[in-house]
Amino acid sequence: MLSQARRIIVGTIDFFHTPFSKWIPTQTFRYLACGGSNVFLNIAIYSVCLRFIFKGEDIHVFNTLNIASSVGAWVVAFCISFPVGFTLSRYVVFPESNLHGRIQFFRYAMTTVTFIILTYVLIKVFDMILEKNPALNGASYAVIHTITYTLINIIVAILSYISQRKFTFKSVEEELEEELEELEGGV
Repeated sequence: MLSQARRIIVGTIDFFHTPFSKWIPTQTFRYLACGGSNVFLNIAIYSVCLRFIFKGEDIHVFNTLNIASSVGAWVVAFCISFPVGFTLSRYVVFPESNLHGRIQFFRYAMTTVTFIILTYVLIKVFDMILEKNPALNGASYAVIHTITYTLINIIVAILSYISQRKFTFKSVEEELEEELEELEGGV
């Protein structure tokens, strides 16, 4: 079933890649398509959670612990987009990687933790900036946060592609070549 889904997804992406094939490599186009779809899913979930579930209000976890609605919405969106993103990266964008799945998953999780921290910091920075604007209320708060969250996702997507290509889904041969180059350079 997974291989059939992969064939359909790859066939669809490659069909739309044809007019752009002179300018964009296939792997990059597949990453843009898969990553873009996953980011769209993430933003849609984030926006729905922020506006309709959390309604722009802090989430009271314990008596003294509150979580900003923007962070709560991000956590929900992440819990869905993380496994979707890994699966698309592994089977559609970087299928040539011959690393074991558990190694790929561990590396994907490691790089994702880095991007979680970066995303969290950026969300908090925007929260602090937007908090100072008393004109923002319910609907405008959600719209502004969705726009800033989209910008954050663009930054993270660029960094993610680089890390996935150069680290997470690297092939064993590429790693051996790099180690050999390091050994030859050190001698």
